[in-house]
Amino acid sequence: MNIGYYPGCALHGSSNDYEQSLKASLNALGVNLQELNDWICCGATAAHALNHKLAMALPARNLALAERDGHKEIFAPCPLCSMQLLKVRQAVQDSKIRQELSQIVEAEVRGEARVLNLIQVIEQIGLERLQAAVTTPLEAMNAACYYGCLLVRPPAVVNFDDFEQPKSMEAILAVLGAKTVDWNYKTECCGAGMTMADEDTVLELAYKILSNASAHGANCLVVACPMCHVNLDMKQAAVERKYGQRFGLTVYYLSDVVGLALGLSREQLGVDRHFVTAGAAEAAKAVAASPAASTAAKAKVESAGAAGAEQ
Repeated sequence: MNIGYYPGCALHGSSNDYEQSLKASLNALGVNLQELNDWICCGATAAHALNHKLAMALPARNLALAERDGHKEIFAPCPLCSMQLLKVRQAVQDSKIRQELSQIVEAEVRGEARVLNLIQVIEQIGLERLQAAVTTPLEAMNAACYYGCLLVRPPAVVNFDDFEQPKSMEAILAVLGAKTVDWNYKTECCGAGMTMADEDTVLELAYKILSNASAHGANCLVVACPMCHVNLDMKQAAVERKYGQRFGLTVYYLSDVVGLALGLSREQLGVDRHFVTAGAAEAAKAVAASPAASTAAKAKVESAGAAGAEQ
């Protein structure tokens, strides 16, 4: 399965662990990501506040590049990027806007290529096929699936899942052998890019998300957004200091849990690079709880434990 791939700025920068995870897990499922040649920033978060036409032209150029290269589908793993692409794809259905943007970017923008997020790519692979590929069911995982605000919104643009009570991520985790919790903050905002301008607000939002997930029995969170991961993983220690409450909740990318269930190691996926990581004891518990766990998986846990003892 070949698919056009728009990584966006985050996956080639601060969230390159997400790209590592995506490539490892999707490659294991036979997906070949074909990165767009000469892509540019999509303009998320600031461009629309400064220049509406520029905010449309940036993603329009990326859409034009994909269509130029014959891609019928574009995978944009960052919800901010995918929303920008979806907005311009919708806008260029108006012939006047389409012609204007094509002139600005000096390339034909047709708005025909379909834009997919990570969940949609996995759904396209097929949940039955995914389940058949699982070698290490995640039976010890009790996850809070966190969609954030942009993966399912605005509904008129993204047209994906239920924007108040989405269930698509839970369906994926179910075939991986994991359990999920029913909680209150799965589509609330984490503060996104405000983490640089107003950290106190981001810490407050992250605290509400982490505390609610913990109160409902989650032992980890699963996300599909690089900004959400930054605010819930990297900022988790700051949240704990400010509010005097210990969470210790590992924040996985959706591709992480897919890869772990397929038998890939934490190092292959980049999970070991996260700020909050599950210890060797938790990993051992996860493997022991799975009757289908392989000898290789157990060896990896024992190796992790030995490394921890040496440190």
